[in-house]
Amino acid sequence: MPPDQVPTMVAERQAPPSLRRTLTLYLGVLLAVFAVALLFAARDYGQRAANRSYDHLLVSSALSIADSVALVEGQWQVDLPYAALDLLAMAPEDRVFYRVADSRGKLITGYGDLPAAPRSSGRPGDAPRLFDAPYSGEPVRFVVVARNLASPSAQGEVQVQVGQTRRAREALAQEMVNRALLAISVLSLLSLALVGVGVHRAFRPLVRVERELSRREPSDLRPLDAHVPREMDQMVAALNRFMGRLSSSNETLRAFMAEAAHQMRTPLAALRAQAQLALDDEDPEDMRRSLLAIERNASHMSRLLNQLLSDASVIHRSNLQRYASVDLAETVHQALYEALPQAEPIPRVQLAMTTGPVWVQGDALLLREAIKNLVDNAVKYSGAAPLQVALTVDAGHAVLTIADHGPGIAPGDAGRVFERFARGDGVAAGGAGLGLAIVKRVVDGHGGHIDLSNRREGGLVATIRLPRSLS
Repeated sequence: MPPDQVPTMVAERQAPPSLRRTLTLYLGVLLAVFAVALLFAARDYGQRAANRSYDHLLVSSALSIADSVALVEGQWQVDLPYAALDLLAMAPEDRVFYRVADSRGKLITGYGDLPAAPRSSGRPGDAPRLFDAPYSGEPVRFVVVARNLASPSAQGEVQVQVGQTRRAREALAQEMVNRALLAISVLSLLSLALVGVGVHRAFRPLVRVERELSRREPSDLRPLDAHVPREMDQMVAALNRFMGRLSSSNETLRAFMAEAAHQMRTPLAALRAQAQLALDDEDPEDMRRSLLAIERNASHMSRLLNQLLSDASVIHRSNLQRYASVDLAETVHQALYEALPQAEPIPRVQLAMTTGPVWVQGDALLLREAIKNLVDNAVKYSGAAPLQVALTVDAGHAVLTIADHGPGIAPGDAGRVFERFARGDGVAAGGAGLGLAIVKRVVDGHGGHIDLSNRREGGLVATIRLPRSLS
């Protein structure tokens, strides 16, 4: 088998079942079980109803025969009422048997070989006893009736036994079962049709949602305004939340691309112009000045590009929010190692750290990027003055402080410097205006807070407070 066909076959084998088919199947099985139960109940009811009807005729016939027996001068006389037997003979396919005997079982009239009633059926003199027994090659329903008779000269007991084959009973019971089966079949078909219509109507909201989504443009991420049952409210709400997050992410991406294109256009144009001037210069000194300008613009572009990529990474990972326990002390050490220049002049860092790990719940990469941006800003504005970094613990929060000896921040810029591509007045050229925006996004995403304040002796203090975790 070619390898490219294996995934297709696996996908076909693992195709998810249809909800419509599953619901229809389960409801259909339930209806079938219910129909079978009704059929057995109808069969039992038909047999009992047929037995009750024919047993009543059988007992009436036996009582009528018993009433026709008389004891005259010690002799039994039977004036057999054939009308009683004719009543049982109304079923043309049935045969009727009878026997009249005294208390000692001596035959008076009728069939002498009829089966006797079971002992557990009752005692002589009790109510009529009904039982089934085979006779003449087929099942027969019998009744035994006992009567005490007396005359001036004698007294005795007579037992009348009448039997009837079960053909008419079975025919009546089968007819009732057939009628019940017809009714159950019609009811089942109607129920299946109703189930099909109900399942179809139940899935109509899903079809409406599918049609509304399929008719939309890829850029249309407006919330769904479909009227759905309460069971689908959570699904539609989750879908709307997802589209809201996707729309926000797309808007952020579009704004990022527009701002990045705007920010890159000016240095690229300047770099191209300076390269053209360098090509046209014949004086080596002028050419050197042009090349230095090209190198400065290239460094500025490299810094801008790095911050743009860092900003894009922060936006992406902030949306994912895959947080874990992070040792903030270790993260600070890593950020200082990556952010501090390795060539002269190397700035001095005064580090004050609490003993032991400081655990926070977050993304180690994002926290490291935020600290690196703060350290980078502090190094750029501090000059030769030392940089002060402190990590302490205060009331369930980790507090990171980074202080420099730069010009500080103007009071009017305190809220604006956290905006993307925004830079304070009077700051040195070469920045991209993304560093503090990245820090603000990371800190907010971790449930923390950042403050900027000026030192009395000059310089800026950035304080980050993050909630601690147990480990």
